[in-house]
Amino acid sequence: MTRTLSVAFLALLAAAPALAQQPDGLILPKGFSATVVAEGLGPIRHMALRNRDIYVSTRHGQNQPSVGIVALRLGQDHKPMQTDKIAGLDQGTGIAVYKNYLYTATGTSVVRIPLDDYLVPKSAPETIVEGLTQTNHPIAFDGKGGLYVGIDGGGGTNNCPDPKNPKDAKPVGLKPCPLLEFRGGIWRFDDSKPGQKLADGERFATGVRNSSGLAWRNGDGLYTAWHGRDGTSKGWPELVSQAEDDAIPDEMFRVTKGSDMGWPYTYWDAVRKIRLAAPEYGGDGKTPVTDSKYAKPVAVFHPLRPATLDLTFYNGTKFPARYRNGAFLAMHGGNDPEPVAGGRNGYNVMFVPFSGGRAGKPEAFAEGFAGPGPKNIKSAPYRPVGVSVGPDGALYVAESNKGKIWRISYGESGN
Repeated sequence: MTRTLSVAFLALLAAAPALAQQPDGLILPKGFSATVVAEGLGPIRHMALRNRDIYVSTRHGQNQPSVGIVALRLGQDHKPMQTDKIAGLDQGTGIAVYKNYLYTATGTSVVRIPLDDYLVPKSAPETIVEGLTQTNHPIAFDGKGGLYVGIDGGGGTNNCPDPKNPKDAKPVGLKPCPLLEFRGGIWRFDDSKPGQKLADGERFATGVRNSSGLAWRNGDGLYTAWHGRDGTSKGWPELVSQAEDDAIPDEMFRVTKGSDMGWPYTYWDAVRKIRLAAPEYGGDGKTPVTDSKYAKPVAVFHPLRPATLDLTFYNGTKFPARYRNGAFLAMHGGNDPEPVAGGRNGYNVMFVPFSGGRAGKPEAFAEGFAGPGPKNIKSAPYRPVGVSVGPDGALYVAESNKGKIWRISYGESGN
């Protein structure tokens, strides 16, 4: 009898991991489960959801044809029963459903399309903002007539160099940086007025290096998440060690009118919790910047910058209470060409809890996208690129390697 019970117990233990196994090796907190919604969608970015419709922004590369917006209509099983595209609208990042319009960013504009009963709306796009610098454009709405558009600082560059500086010399930064006049910040526009130019908008915030994440937290305000500078130790090894370089994080800020996040003049050290002047502007890697005009991040992600690509707040009711009004962030994963011992950071979905209106310590929510072993760009099967909360209260996660989307739910049986 004892032997029979022991065998049964061992069999139960052996079966337990299989019961908890998630598709594609994903690792989730207890009570959560994932299902694959769609795959093979191409170079996808961010998502917007309406009822059972998913609209996905895309970007095409040198060897990739134009995709347009990918449109999916899901059945009761959360699988596509119709797949289509809205042609001619890609090279963007930001996308949102707002007041029964689909808003989407292209490389140089923000357009909107009135939604109807069809998956692909019958109306033509209307341009709301045009003439923007060709780059990522995350978008967000305050519900009071404001459309916020992010324009990164230099397509991922670290600084604002003086072109007159000798090519073989270390970079010297321009101050004031002329790039900040038309990029490197967040602009506020009228959310429904067509034909606006950059000059028609209000430069709401500045000092942004490279941001793809922008979201409005209900009852609170605007937040952005972005990539910290790269290669500082490589350029100035006499001032910044590799360990100190690894302490330069990706950052998340609460953005108010006039906020200055510090690029290109300064950067944040996540270990010492101080702001330092960039070497191009006379920084020595040690002396703190004390100017109070610079905003402090509400959350940081380090070491080995994880490449934050999207930000959304959980405004549903299906997840446990601690997740409500907290932030989920898609971490694309570092892509340094040189291997890093132990692998890179990122390749996951992070969660930032909020309590009393204040951001807490970031924690991993969904992992396993990079597969077993060290995380790196060459071996990772998947790279999270977009996160969005659906009307059904589930969290949808998109990745860019294979164009795959997962639906993560809580407490659902047979998922």
